[in-house]
Amino acid sequence: MEISTLAMYHCLVFVWYFFIAYSITHVRTEERPSEVFLYGGQWKYLTVLNLVLQAVFYGVSFLADVLRLIKKLRCAKCIISSRDLLFSVLAFPVSTFVCISFWTLYTYNRELVYPKSLDGVIPLWLNHAMHTAVLPFAVLEILAMPHRYPAKKKGLILLGFVAFLYISW
Repeated sequence: MEISTLAMYHCLVFVWYFFIAYSITHVRTEERPSEVFLYGGQWKYLTVLNLVLQAVFYGVSFLADVLRLIKKLRCAKCIISSRDLLFSVLAFPVSTFVCISFWTLYTYNRELVYPKSLDGVIPLWLNHAMHTAVLPFAVLEILAMPHRYPAKKKGLILLGFVAFLYISW
């Protein structure tokens, strides 16, 4: 894919994730079920953290595309290697996990992950934007752009470290 097309794609997806992250953090607090947002508020949910992660990833991707367009290759190399590491170690695995685990648990027993009391608070489109659209965007990123992947050991150690931090939180 051409760099300018990739830059436009990454910019649009960045804006999309920024909008979704903004939307979920501005859900009317007076309508929230109190039992859902006790400790840590919305930041304890991997879905919300994933939205921020995806926004950061697509922001870094857009920056890398812009640097390549203006021929700042020395700066772009560092950003591109960071982008590839971020995608392969965090953005793709977390978005895949969020989508598959959410919809599996939702199908099994929705009260485990998305109580009926949230239906009046979080609109259906926002639910799908948070839990469904993340996987097609991640797959589209794989198809649209080749990434350099870290060594398996390094990738698994970083993913394990981040998973440990999340579970500790």
